[in-house]
Amino acid sequence: MNYQTIIGEYPVRLGHMNTTDSLDEAIEVLQQLGLKEYEARCFVGLSRLRTGTAKQLSETTKVPRTRVYDAIRVLEAQGLVEIQHSSPQQFRAVPLDEATETLRDQYEARVERLHDALDTIEIVDEDDETPVQQVWAMSGRDGIENRTNLLVKGASEEIVLVVGDESLLTKDLVASLNDVGNGVDLLIGALTESLQDQIQTAVPDATTFISGLEWLHGEHATESETAIGRLLLTDRSTILVSSIMPGSKEEQAIFGEGFGNGLVVIARRLMAQGLLTVHDPKQ
Repeated sequence: MNYQTIIGEYPVRLGHMNTTDSLDEAIEVLQQLGLKEYEARCFVGLSRLRTGTAKQLSETTKVPRTRVYDAIRVLEAQGLVEIQHSSPQQFRAVPLDEATETLRDQYEARVERLHDALDTIEIVDEDDETPVQQVWAMSGRDGIENRTNLLVKGASEEIVLVVGDESLLTKDLVASLNDVGNGVDLLIGALTESLQDQIQTAVPDATTFISGLEWLHGEHATESETAIGRLLLTDRSTILVSSIMPGSKEEQAIFGEGFGNGLVVIARRLMAQGLLTVHDPKQ
């Protein structure tokens, strides 16, 4: 099977595995999306058959025959399987594109329900006095990218972003940057000319520049050293700085807000190093 399906946050690349690995991966992802093991096994089993009886499906999936019927009823209720009421009954999976769209809708609906439920929870002990400075550590590329996008969307005056790694210039980030309002100054730096060209093409309204932050690597940096990830300063008050760990390529970040003017000015000047003053809207 040579196809790639993406459901929510879970990629399933079946074309790059052998059959056993592909089946195991598909079953695992379906369970992450809310199906029980037998339901996931039956759906994956039916995806390999044009049609199948309970006996055939049990033999293919190693699911007990009596449990196949229970799993099929759940899958049918979720719009993933069709039943032909013949003797014996025949089952088939709905087309792949239809199934993945159904699962995506269900996944997004659960996320929306979670958001609505948590949004109505009353804060038990809320301190009215917000500290002048707050610094928090974050891990995980998805979470850091989501925070980056939220900060970009929430900026009202200026965004200074330095991208240290090409992999961080994702479609979602590009979309957020292109949605920045006309009244917001958008300055994007890169550590290399090739990356600057990519950024300028992807975000044509931005002022791009080669940042001088390569000195953070050191003169004799190697691939085994921690790499610069992203550096973001919005409205001269909120800072996000990330690094990419060698080996695992995991992204880690520090997020801070409420900084005093002195630190923010220093951070901005470091981040915008390489940007000609004449092109800097804040100079």
